[in-house]
Parts: sequence; structure tokens; C-alpha cells
Amino acid sequence: MTELNRGYATALKLAKEHYENFPVVSFFVPAALREDVAIIYWFARTADDIADEGESEPGERIRHLDRFQARFEATLASNYQDSLDEALHNTIVSRKLDPVLFLDLISAFRQDITVNRYEKFESILDYCRRSANPVGRLILQLNGYNDEARYLLSDKICTSLQLINFYQDLKIDFLRNRLYIPLKEISSFGLNESIMSESIRNRRIDELIRHQVMRAEKLMIEGLPLIKMLKGRLRIQIAATCKGGLAIAGKIADSGYTSYLQRPKLSRLDYFNLFIKSIF
Repeated sequence: MTELNRGYATALKLAKEHYENFPVVSFFVPAALREDVAIIYWFARTADDIADEGESEPGERIRHLDRFQARFEATLASNYQDSLDEALHNTIVSRKLDPVLFLDLISAFRQDITVNRYEKFESILDYCRRSANPVGRLILQLNGYNDEARYLLSDKICTSLQLINFYQDLKIDFLRNRLYIPLKEISSFGLNESIMSESIRNRRIDELIRHQVMRAEKLMIEGLPLIKMLKGRLRIQIAATCKGGLAIAGKIADSGYTSYLQRPKLSRLDYFNLFIKSIF
């Protein structure tokens, strides 16, 4: 086995071990792209794990991320630490991926360590630009799409998905000392950030969450024209992803926008129905 093949094999093994988070062997990913998707997942997973090392001091995590970025930059110059680097470089070159997108992801993971509150919504959008949007653009590039029109629609979808995930995980994130609702908007509803520790329903909080969710849904709807600009399995994959995001937003709405009290989630039947609707 060559070093290149060893790198891809290691990445595929990691992806399969975390199948619940990243279905690399799913119907949606063509066999020809599975190794490439797996090595990108290895990169993102590794950076995320560094940023999320809860026992380490923030300064140490930043230094660890800096070393990982230096390793990536060395990889781009064909200086490999191990076979995973060689596989990543091969994917970037052969699939014509933009290396800046990988650096954007590292930047977002670094921000996760240093920033846990946002004053304005524009600051959250900037975070999404680096944490979520690069993933959508990489998927498009892997499938041979390299135009700005598709990129911009993908950005809307990815940002919307990130925001909806924030509103689904409000309680979980707050327990980790992270809050992704703008402090200015919390204040404009006559509230303060302690709302996330509420255990009793509060109508003003409901209205605040409603405002957040409806804005995210609007972004998603603006991005939906992308689906008709894609072909094959990717078209079904993106359609299913969008429907899944909107379904979570719908669950939050059905709860009366009380996701700060209980995390909404989709059932297996919900996912099956979304899959069928995406195909047809």
C-alpha cells in the first residue's frame, strides 16, 4: 500500500467510525468521491477536536491550532507529516479545491475558542461565513461546480443551516458558555442573556427565538434555487439537507419557539419522509 492509499484508508476508517455525524458511505456520496470527502472530514474533525479540548487552556488550544495550520500550509508545499497530509494535498490538487476554504475553517475553530458572545447579527454571519459556508463550497467544487452564482446560493443554505442548528441547541451551547443570539437583539426584546438558563416559559423569549428562526428560514428559502442548478445524487443530497433544516425550524415553531427549554429533534420517520420528498 502506498502512503497516499494509506492516508485515504485512514480517513475512511475515521469517517465510518463517526458514521452518525458524517455518512461518508451513504447513498448520496458517489464512490469516486468517498476518499476525497473522508479526507476533508478528517481535516475538519481534527481542527474541531483541537478547538473543543475542554480540559486544555484556551491558550494551549490556540497554539495547537496554530501548529495544525502550519502543518496544513506545509502540506500545500508538499511537505507531509504523514500519509493523511499527502492524501489531503492530492484531493486539493486533483479536485481543484480552494485552499483558502480550509484556512477559513481553521479561523472559525480558532474563534470558537476565543469568542462566546456576539453583539450584532453581522458578527454571527461573519462566523458562519467561515464555519459553515466553506463546507458547501467544497462540496460544490468536489462535484465540479465552480461558479459564483452557485456559491452564493450555497452560502445562504449553509448559513441558514448553521443558524437553525444554533437555535436547536440553545441550551447545550449555553451550558458550554456559548450564545449565538446577538446581545443587542436580546436587549431589544427587554431581556438579558440569562434567559438561556430559564426553566419556565417566557413569551418574550418565544418572540425572540421566533425572530431568529424566521430570519434563518428566509435565508434558506433564498438559497433553494441552487437545487435546480445541480444534477444527480448531489441534487437529492442538497434537497434533503435543506428539507431537514427547514423541518428542524418547523419543529421549533411547533413547540411555540421554546427550544430554550427543550431541544427539538427529528424522528426516524421524519428523516424517511424527508428522503422520499427529496427524491420526488
